[in-house]
Amino acid sequence: MMKRVFAACVALVLTGPAYAAGGDVSLTERDWSFNGPFGTFDKAAMQRGFQVYREVCAGCHSMKYIAFRNFADLGYNEAEIKAIAAQYEVEDGPNDDGEMFMRPGVAADRMPSPYPNDNAARAGNGGALPPDLSLIAKARANGPDYLYSLLIGYKDAPASLKVPEGMYYNDAYSGHLIAMPQPLYGDDVTYADGADASIEGLSADVTQFLMWAAEPKMEARKRIGVAVVFFLSIFVILSILAKRRVWADVH
Repeated sequence: MMKRVFAACVALVLTGPAYAAGGDVSLTERDWSFNGPFGTFDKAAMQRGFQVYREVCAGCHSMKYIAFRNFADLGYNEAEIKAIAAQYEVEDGPNDDGEMFMRPGVAADRMPSPYPNDNAARAGNGGALPPDLSLIAKARANGPDYLYSLLIGYKDAPASLKVPEGMYYNDAYSGHLIAMPQPLYGDDVTYADGADASIEGLSADVTQFLMWAAEPKMEARKRIGVAVVFFLSIFVILSILAKRRVWADVH
């Protein structure tokens, strides 16, 4: 009985609410490594997902809340993080002449946006503003499943539906018409470890990376939650035993 109560308490404390897809949208559910009260991130998948983001998504989507030094969570060492940061140009300044200038990134910098401002981003994307991806996995109901389903959900529109110019049909998007062109087709990137580079594999990896970006302290939160629930369970047991001992002579 206590084991069932403990498991229920852990699930209640550590798991978020589940939301059904709205309308006629259905999501593909996956058994993510981070699901459940004892779930953890897959570092290899996160590194591959970061590669997908850099080579495919970063041309349009920013991740302004992520600093290069945060990539230590993905398993990169200090030298690798410095090398990654140096591949980016970051605006700094002003200098002695009062002017802003560009320099190679350092570990403490946040990831720069591909556009100087929102108006430039809209102008480069047919009037649509690409969302920042830092928190996107938590900003959508059933975030990981939604992102995965969206990436694999591009299909030919039914004959009865007219798709306006500049729009695309997607099974997982509410209303099914989305302004973002299909980003992944399979084999878009080459993985050094030879992992699955199909559209499903790429989508799963970048989703794992985006889930980490949205909640980088998830593993620590779950460990603390489990410890708290375990302590409270022990406290409840001791309280019951103490109550029985104190009131043992009362009939």
